Amino acid sequence: MTDTERVRPETIRAVPVRHPGRWVAAAVIVVLAAMLVSNIVTNANYNWAEQWKYFFSPPVLNGVRNTIWLTIAAMLGGVSLGIVLALMRLSPNPLMRGASWLYLWVFRGTPLYTQLLIWGNIGALFPQFGIGIPFGPEFVTWPTNALYSAALMAALGLILNEAAYMAEIIRAGILSVDPGQQEAAQALGMTRMHTMRRIVLPQAMRVIVPPTGNEAISMLKNTSLVAAIPYLELTFTAQTIYASTYQVIPMLIMACIWYLILSSIMMIGQFYIERYYAKGSHPGGGRVRFIGGTA
Repeated sequence: MTDTERVRPETIRAVPVRHPGRWVAAAVIVVLAAMLVSNIVTNANYNWAEQWKYFFSPPVLNGVRNTIWLTIAAMLGGVSLGIVLALMRLSPNPLMRGASWLYLWVFRGTPLYTQLLIWGNIGALFPQFGIGIPFGPEFVTWPTNALYSAALMAALGLILNEAAYMAEIIRAGILSVDPGQQEAAQALGMTRMHTMRRIVLPQAMRVIVPPTGNEAISMLKNTSLVAAIPYLELTFTAQTIYASTYQVIPMLIMACIWYLILSSIMMIGQFYIERYYAKGSHPGGGRVRFIGGTA
């Protein structure tokens, strides 16, 4: 039989794989979404008019401002102290490592709300604050309650707690850098701190930034716990309003909407920061920095 006489094979008829489960899941999602929208539109207990009435009111805007500055202060202070604690954990000095481990053990092992309660009542533990010789006489003393405010204690409580978590994030980022980078820097005569600042930390940022962004968004929500002190942030402001209007659910939903707006803005910023530090981590993504230059 010649090539021209050969019979061509029958054309393959591809039959797409059926996925009935996907259609069922999609139908369930559509029904649930329709039920949710219907509930939001028809349920008078949401009292959208009451929410809109207070949404941009001065007390609520003041609570939003306090929430924002608490988040910024907690993250800046937490990152700064976290770097110190992370370097202490990586120190060859056992006393430094032990002190850092003890700090992390205490602040990660106890609830943030409980810590804030303690800071809010710190005057009961230390009635007076003084300056003098350790274990000796005090030259000047002040009543502790006169030296601090609710805002200061709220920020301090959040900073000290956040530092414990940031220390582990930063330590993980530092350990992700090839040890050869540090060895090469030491061979060039660079000090340990100079190596950390110029070589290790810039490379570790690719690992540090994503969880730090998540911590910042989590901190935005954790500011609601400073009501334990108490301090007029967003949630506590909503509570003070519904204490007089008795519109509990509308005020809490209004606070949730504000949190969603703020966290959405932070997510957008996190996306661009992550993309910036991800340059060079993938093929074609940019140049990779080495000690000797760029490649």
